[in-house]
Amino acid sequence: MKKLLQYSPFHFLSCLIIGIILQFYTKIWKYDFIYLIFIILTFLVLLFFLRKYNYRKLFTFFSPLLLTFIGVVSTFIHSPKNNINYYQNYISDKNKVTITIAKVLKPGNYYTKYIAHVNQVNSTKTTGKILINIKKDSTKTLLKVDDRVFITSKPKNLIPPLNPHQFDYKKYLAKQYIYQQVFINHNEYKTLVKGKTSIYGFSAQFRNKIQTSLKKYSFSKDEFAVINALLLGQRQEISKHLLESYTNAGAIHILAISGLHIGIILLILSTLFKPLERLKNGLLVKTMLIVVLLWAFAFVAGLSASVVRAVTMFTFIAIGASFKKKKIIEFSLISSMFLLLLIKPLFLFDVGFQLSYLAVFGIIWVQPLLYKLWIPKFWLLDKFWSLFTVSIAAQVGILPISLYYFHQFPGLFILSNLLIIPFLGGILMIGILVIFLALINLLPKILVDVYGFIISLMNNLVNWVSKQESFLLQEISMSFYEMMAWYFFIIFAYQLFISKKVKPFILMLLSIIVLQIIFIFDKNKRQLKQEIIVFHKSRKTILGLRNGATLNVFHNLDSFNINNLKTIKSYRINENIKSRFSTKNLDILNFNSGKIICIDSLGVYNIGVKNPIIMLQYSPKINLTRLIQTLKPKQIIADGSNYKSYINYWKITCKKQKTPFHYTGQKGAFIIN
Repeated sequence: MKKLLQYSPFHFLSCLIIGIILQFYTKIWKYDFIYLIFIILTFLVLLFFLRKYNYRKLFTFFSPLLLTFIGVVSTFIHSPKNNINYYQNYISDKNKVTITIAKVLKPGNYYTKYIAHVNQVNSTKTTGKILINIKKDSTKTLLKVDDRVFITSKPKNLIPPLNPHQFDYKKYLAKQYIYQQVFINHNEYKTLVKGKTSIYGFSAQFRNKIQTSLKKYSFSKDEFAVINALLLGQRQEISKHLLESYTNAGAIHILAISGLHIGIILLILSTLFKPLERLKNGLLVKTMLIVVLLWAFAFVAGLSASVVRAVTMFTFIAIGASFKKKKIIEFSLISSMFLLLLIKPLFLFDVGFQLSYLAVFGIIWVQPLLYKLWIPKFWLLDKFWSLFTVSIAAQVGILPISLYYFHQFPGLFILSNLLIIPFLGGILMIGILVIFLALINLLPKILVDVYGFIISLMNNLVNWVSKQESFLLQEISMSFYEMMAWYFFIIFAYQLFISKKVKPFILMLLSIIVLQIIFIFDKNKRQLKQEIIVFHKSRKTILGLRNGATLNVFHNLDSFNINNLKTIKSYRINENIKSRFSTKNLDILNFNSGKIICIDSLGVYNIGVKNPIIMLQYSPKINLTRLIQTLKPKQIIADGSNYKSYINYWKITCKKQKTPFHYTGQKGAFIIN
């Protein structure tokens, strides 16, 4: 790690990351491209003269400043909103919009979903991406990548989560530069003459051809879905149950083409092409062949962001390995990160990007230390010990961040990894052979049966591991600051282990103290927090009364399902509190010297209370105008249990009476602190 800190691209990367974070969260740079060019040229001229006159201190100061500014600039440039031709600048009430399908997403319950480029609005050429939702119709053909489509619907902004701590799909898409969506029926768009086929289009066509070839054979639904994910990078057809099994078994990374798959393929190709090293310039030929084949696999897998990241990472590793120098893998990783973030700065906030690099760094730093603790004499035992230490090292690298994002830890991840990963290389190679033979119609039935049996065996194994619920640790709460403190502890503990010096020991102790301070601060904050939350749930009522570390939930749901309801579960985990449930109907709540009146379907309420907050539930038949004039409420809230027609009427009435109105189905949960 010491040599890594002295590696110049590491400093470049650190400054680039600071610049990306600065621009993403603060929008510090808001000016046009002329200012950008002027500032960059000024920096370059200044650095040139400083270097010429050997003003090292100033040069050392301005160099990181320039690299940080490059991070700011890269983030600014890649945001389509900063482009004068961004499509939102030309959208009006009447639009003629031409789009090109860029990606086919997993369909929802009612809509097929696509990401599309907005090529033209009316007569103006435009840029930008949009989410397309087309109502499902079994009689209509699905759109494909590179299909050109004409629509007239006006795009709408993406909807933020309606309840606290729910997955923010709007924020997730914003990190892919998608800010709006349209909902249309099949009669509201027209497919145009197809234009030029992009490389993504060629990839999709080739992948569709493979899928059509494979469907001719007797693979079961789950077998085909896993083959599709494992080799073609397509997870759309995996059932919810199978996906949950892989997740709970700690083997979900097997279904997503990532660094694991590319690393295994690189290892196999390096072994196969090793004899080439004996030839003149053989090492160069070997490296070029490996790189070409890795990118060929990426092409077949659809060139998705995760696949491109993984292949880029291992391309740098393959090239670096050809130099046969120490620490070359670390340097290759840093260089690949720098290039990827320069080209796609928002990769920094992608969970897959973070997990991939942290897992690899964990393996290259921690695994050698673990492996040296015991070196088995028998070859087979040595291989399993090596794999065991690799799994542990990868988990050390990703554990804090995976707990922060996913709040669970599969205790049997080692078992599933030990039973599957040793054979994953063989599964991938046989799968590639199956695809090749299927494409030329020479796939023998015995190979179909054998490969189908292997995939089914893997699925059954994962399913069995996932059912050992006592080993699945769930609802683990971890804040961002806790996660960062744990990483500092891991880094300093690693430094102490390899150096045995006082400085890393002191730093490790300091990280433990910081962790304790964070725990105490979070606990005090949790104990002092009091609030009332009107959650949104369609056709239901969920009212939460938060008192310190306990949330009392009043609801009209099935008591069997309420504990696992995502709305409550997400809030409970992220706030690190307990929840209690009751089906009791509340009439009046006292909160912070104010009163909240709950009016249900009976429409009965106390007229003696003045200036309360009114909560309307179960579509009460009341004269809202008279209620407002009588009680003079501060606020009227309507939750998801009310009819839409009533909501619309109440909204108009409140507007006339100049009374604030909040509908949870539009504005999200209402929180009273």
